[in-house]
Amino acid sequence: MGQRGFMGTGLVTSSVAPLRVGVIGTGLIARLMHLHYLAALPELFSVVAVCDVVPDNAKYCAERYGIGRAHTDWQDLIGEPLDAVFVLTSGSHAPMAIAAAKAGMHVFVEKPMCFSVAEGKAMVAAADAAGVTLMVGYPKRYDLAYEAFAAEAVRATKARLLRVTTMESPFRPYLQHQNLTPLAPMPPHVARGLWESAQTAVTNAIGPADDLARNVYENVLLDTLVHELNTVRGILGEPDRLDYADLREESVTVLFRFGEVRAAIHWLDLPGIVRYEMEFALYAPDRRVSLTFPSPFLRDEPAALRVEGGETGTPRSWRRDELLGFESAFKRELVAFHDSVTRGTQPVTSGRDGLADIKLCESIVECYRTGRPVPHPAAA
Repeated sequence: MGQRGFMGTGLVTSSVAPLRVGVIGTGLIARLMHLHYLAALPELFSVVAVCDVVPDNAKYCAERYGIGRAHTDWQDLIGEPLDAVFVLTSGSHAPMAIAAAKAGMHVFVEKPMCFSVAEGKAMVAAADAAGVTLMVGYPKRYDLAYEAFAAEAVRATKARLLRVTTMESPFRPYLQHQNLTPLAPMPPHVARGLWESAQTAVTNAIGPADDLARNVYENVLLDTLVHELNTVRGILGEPDRLDYADLREESVTVLFRFGEVRAAIHWLDLPGIVRYEMEFALYAPDRRVSLTFPSPFLRDEPAALRVEGGETGTPRSWRRDELLGFESAFKRELVAFHDSVTRGTQPVTSGRDGLADIKLCESIVECYRTGRPVPHPAAA
């Protein structure tokens, strides 16, 4: 069992001048997390411009965070003298990421990085040609408890199963205590254009699939399950085979093989209870390790690590619960992006890493439609 992307990202100060960055998209995740933590790291980042297709949203964020310029056209933002661009919009991030890379800017994109493998390859190629960093936002990979879980997983010999269970719940109650001004609505013609663009991108990715497959691909696999897929790959490496996929509006189940280890991923939508939970549990003959994440809409809420073991042939067993700290994984993720840009190193959640997740999402739909296993499903 291989270990990928296990690294420390301690919050360190830098003698390098702060990176001049622009932010495209001022929706919920930008307001709740990214702009909040960018402002908390003034020694690393200076946000000089924001952009949103809704003028009031761009203006609000510029005023709220003391940002000098607000745009409504992302091409105007990329025309600014910037070191890096954060692409935090909904939909595919490919056009903006490619244009920013060609302009010589480093790029951070929220998940999913794009809608199709073809788009992802173009993004990676643009970043490679320009010699810039392309990083995908997967904060769980930078979580303190995740790093400890990955280390425990390496020590678990002859692991038999990795089980992932996500119980989705309504997110708005998690925001009631936050001082967030409501988002201004998008103009209908803009929303329509973005919807049409997304539908074309989905068709390019999975072909003429039925409505169920299209909806699950866009709104579950790309929007949510990419987190679980990326985290599993970070622990076990690349899957040898995708054995099974069951797609429904309210649930998704997929089964993978990683060498001798099986991985079962279950996602369920449970709208009747506000108690989000995501658990990763690794089982070996002499060790059980679990990692539980809180709602991603809570700032600084720690993930929980549990390690269980025992003595073979005796009734003796033990359990250790650990709290690793309160450092935000979103904040640590931003530090990792700065480190990659200033040191010229590849981030663990690079564009190529994110591309493998897009390929997995396409493979899951293929497995569901054909009813047949898919060998090497992450190979793009």
